[in-house]
Amino acid sequence: MKVVVMGAGAVGCYYGGLLARAGHEVVLIGRQPHVAAIQRGGLRIQTAAFDEQVNLQASTEPSAVQGAQLVLFCVKSPDTESAGSLLAPWLAPDSLVLCLQNGVDNADRLRTVLPATQAVAAAVVYVATEMAGPGHVKHHGRGELVIEPASGSDEAARVLGEAGTQVQISDNVRGALWSKLILNCAYNALSAITHLPYGRVAEGEGVSTVLHDVVEECLAVGEADGARISRADIEAAVQRLPGSMPMQYSSTSQDLSRGKPTEIDYLNGYVVRRGQALGIATPANRVLQVLVKLLESKQREHE
Repeated sequence: MKVVVMGAGAVGCYYGGLLARAGHEVVLIGRQPHVAAIQRGGLRIQTAAFDEQVNLQASTEPSAVQGAQLVLFCVKSPDTESAGSLLAPWLAPDSLVLCLQNGVDNADRLRTVLPATQAVAAAVVYVATEMAGPGHVKHHGRGELVIEPASGSDEAARVLGEAGTQVQISDNVRGALWSKLILNCAYNALSAITHLPYGRVAEGEGVSTVLHDVVEECLAVGEADGARISRADIEAAVQRLPGSMPMQYSSTSQDLSRGKPTEIDYLNGYVVRRGQALGIATPANRVLQVLVKLLESKQREHE
């Protein structure tokens, strides 16, 4: 199967690398320094189980998506529509575009810039990865995917499963996306503001109260928005995360440390916007959003 990763950051490189390692034709579309490193020596995938250089293709051009049967769409949430528009002329009509992104509404936003007949499926990603350098992805834990039913979802689940990924197709992906969003809202901004990993964040004085307030606001908004969410599962996941990924920095923290724009407007900021639309107050989420935005603006001043 030809697989193309649009937005070859840590998540896309991890899953694309696993598929290439399993024998599929994989092309990573990303930024020049990353692409150049892969073209020179392949993609290094470093996990607890193996540390290998995987041979695959890399390009900076959206046209590289031609002929792909599966597209892993991994761009940052703010770039969803623009990246989708770049891909649209080159997509095969029978391909599946699988959104491996943070946030709740990316697949819906992507559909607005692609042909109405194009198969698009949302996916929930549970993986801890980072780019340790150009052409070098480091895996810290987990890797499960929950995929929305669509044309091509069964085949995508099969090839990803054979490559070593635990995959589930679910008719409640929206609820799963909201559950993942709530976890991100609880920890991402706190990790970014303090530049601490999850384990250290959870140990902080008063943090448990902040987590409670953030989660309660998210649950209220999600439930009012029609998402099917298990409150008990969310509360258990919030308690479990620091122990399962004690040394992991959030993606928001990684973005800030590298001087990149964050996705905070599509995490805590999304909850704030939906809360406003639904008449639900979200002060804890708003404070976290504002603090991360201030840190972003401080970085821009020093560029």
